[in-house]
Amino acid sequence: MANKQKILIVDDDENIAELISLYMTKECFETKIVYDGESALKEAAAFSPDLILLDLMLPGIDGYQVCREVRQKSQTPIIMLSAKGEVFDKVLGLELGADDYIEKPFDTKELVARVKAVLRRYKTAPAEPKAAAAKEVSYPNLTINLTNYSVIYNGKNIDMPPKELELLYFLASSPNHVYTREQLLDQIWGYEYIGDTRTVDVHIKRLREKIKDHDTWRIATIWSVGYKFEVKA
Repeated sequence: MANKQKILIVDDDENIAELISLYMTKECFETKIVYDGESALKEAAAFSPDLILLDLMLPGIDGYQVCREVRQKSQTPIIMLSAKGEVFDKVLGLELGADDYIEKPFDTKELVARVKAVLRRYKTAPAEPKAAAAKEVSYPNLTINLTNYSVIYNGKNIDMPPKELELLYFLASSPNHVYTREQLLDQIWGYEYIGDTRTVDVHIKRLREKIKDHDTWRIATIWSVGYKFEVKA
């Protein structure tokens, strides 16, 4: 029997944490509950979860800091849970590396659906035959390899979460082709993604912080439409 996928639940409200654990257990996940940020960081390493459900308002180290520190060491998917519903809070969470953001109070069925959707996106792709060509695109000072999930920029390997890399690869694979935010959501996150187009903007912002414009190429914004990987002749 395959091992159960593990979910780390981080919430200082015991009732909410137990309720989440109950529903996740019914869906055949293995769960562990912690109630503060320091314990979350310890269990993120010791428990090795497949996904973290992370409340923002925690005693001691808050959820934002937990997300930041986890993301420095691993690409474990993180779904933030918070009563804060302002756009600023959502964008900040995504900028720190969260994969999704759910407002409290939430519907448990929606929570389960989002957990499954995020895990599907991070599921390891089947190994390709050895004879298959590597999925790679190259430009001056930039090489993006989707086979081994690596980005080489100015001769250095750039650490990049899977969705950022996939977005960059998708745009760079079709130079000068303009994609709307909705098309990028569909292509990279999948039709089942429950989110909004602001997710694309946040990921583009992160890419631009790591990959600066080159004399011959850049990630260009097409105002009121979307983005393209612009290559100069």
